[in-house]
Amino acid sequence: MCVFCSAIPAAMTLGVSAKAKQNQKIKLAEMCGESRPQAVVPIGRVTTLVVSGLVVCSVIYHTHLGNL
Repeated sequence: MCVFCSAIPAAMTLGVSAKAKQNQKIKLAEMCGESRPQAVVPIGRVTTLVVSGLVVCSVIYHTHLGNL
């Protein structure tokens, strides 16, 4: 398996984990009666961007450089 193909599940796992932690912080703040913390980084969009980039790199590698 190439580096790009193996990095896709890892990137998705990290994104899901970060989103879960962010949701947990929001729920904890709401339970304590505090205002919702502002998201500094839109984790869902960043994860989508990273995974899309890895898919594009994987397609390029397997179609053009796979014979090396």
